[in-house]
Amino acid sequence: MKPYNNTAELIASLESEMKSLSETIETLKQEPQSFNEQVIFKYIDTASTGKTKDFVRSLGVKSERGSLFSSGDVSKLIKAGADDISPELLAIARDVVSMKKKKR
Repeated sequence: MKPYNNTAELIASLESEMKSLSETIETLKQEPQSFNEQVIFKYIDTASTGKTKDFVRSLGVKSERGSLFSSGDVSKLIKAGADDISPELLAIARDVVSMKKKKR
């Protein structure tokens, strides 16, 4: 919980958090609109670049380089994004990366 000076501030802060969480939930309920979004959803689901890489390889999809898809390709997609990935979805994936780093 964020610091607050009075009950009104606390309520406003909590309502803002609720709105943000509702928007995140709505984003996660959507179906992927592209292959890249499918990859990002898989990363969010597993919180693992390795498992996401395995998923992409199981589909027979190769990287832009023409070689097998790697964990680095997943990381690069999360960091750089792509035109066919919603900004909200990328923000969630980046939050997952941050959560994993804080766990260490």
